[in-house]
Amino acid sequence: MKRRIATITDVAERHLCTGCGACAYVQPDDITMVDDLDAGRRPLVREGTTSSRALAACPGAELEHPPTHPPGAIEELLGAWGPVLGVWEGHALDPEVRRSASSGGIASALALHCMEAEAMHGVLHIRQRADAALLNETTLSTTREELLAATGSRYAPASPCDGLQMVVDAPGECVMIGKPCDVAATRRVRDADPALDAKLGFTIAMFCAGTPSTRGTMELVRRLGLELGDVRSVRYRGNGWPGDFVVVAGDGEHEQVRSLSYAESWNFLQRYRQWRCSLCADHTGEFADVAVGDPWYRETTPDQLGSSLILARSPRGRDVLLRAAEAGAIQLRPLAPSRLVDAQPNLLATRGAVWGRVLVSRAGGVVPPRYRRIPTFGTWWSHLPPKAKVRSLTGTARRLVSKRLYRRRPVVAATVRSGEPLA
Repeated sequence: MKRRIATITDVAERHLCTGCGACAYVQPDDITMVDDLDAGRRPLVREGTTSSRALAACPGAELEHPPTHPPGAIEELLGAWGPVLGVWEGHALDPEVRRSASSGGIASALALHCMEAEAMHGVLHIRQRADAALLNETTLSTTREELLAATGSRYAPASPCDGLQMVVDAPGECVMIGKPCDVAATRRVRDADPALDAKLGFTIAMFCAGTPSTRGTMELVRRLGLELGDVRSVRYRGNGWPGDFVVVAGDGEHEQVRSLSYAESWNFLQRYRQWRCSLCADHTGEFADVAVGDPWYRETTPDQLGSSLILARSPRGRDVLLRAAEAGAIQLRPLAPSRLVDAQPNLLATRGAVWGRVLVSRAGGVVPPRYRRIPTFGTWWSHLPPKAKVRSLTGTARRLVSKRLYRRRPVVAATVRSGEPLA
């Protein structure tokens, strides 16, 4: 049986695809991103074509840091968190931005600052698909109104890299906001694409614990007693910290609004995470200029204003952060590097578990991603208690069998037409 990853189809069918869409940007005539309701956003390769150029850009099969770290990287964080030049807690100073965003609104505030004060043209990011509320689409926002209309995390498959041509075609530099895998893919692409590199002015990554499939959201909507065909909007977070999962269905006098707490919705959705996320060594945006997450080292209260955990990962990221603070777009409070561990213990544990999961996958004949200069063994050894070490091995072995990860799974494209419910 063929085990080697030689094509983008291998990546998709061998459970390694992150759904980022970089392959569709690199080879737009040969590869199309589709919605596979049980897997995520997935590439379909035109029959009779090769995908070697796209494979070189793919972060799902392989990922590596450059041989040297940026100057000023905090030594004690390198092994488990990648390059970090500074750690802050902060929030947007614009009340509307802070309120509507998932945490403190830092990603949106930085993007607005880049457009308004750094002379950048727009922001490549995702939003709810206009004709199918349970799906996402890539967009380039060039105004405050467009950007704020898409605030709030979307815990559903998205492929922002399939829109990188909009950045290349833009009249000026652009910001890109995405999951860690999206930004990592963008870094791989821009290294070989001078046209894209010249137009990417700034990249922002959101901390990510994995992407649930569309099927997860569908089942959660059904659990709330709503018909999929009636859904007009889905909001996973925001309008408070951390904000509720809110679904609006119907219209006029027949409008229905249902909600769950963030904790309730995420506890349900995480059961539907794609397998590649379990093998991911970068949940905190190591390839971005700035990465943003939640400061979970303290409890939140229902009426508490949002706050963000912020990492500068490049000199440019640090400089833009400081200029945004000086300009009054954001407020920053420096944190000790150790607070990163306190704020995101689950992501640290996940980083450690990856070593065991990759080891068992390889032993079980399932092709894992290949990492270079992204260490995981040290975190597995130093930060995981004995029971967690064992679980990273035995739990993976069970999932390889229960999920049949040793088998290829062809992409199943959903046919989604405007106004029609998902199947």
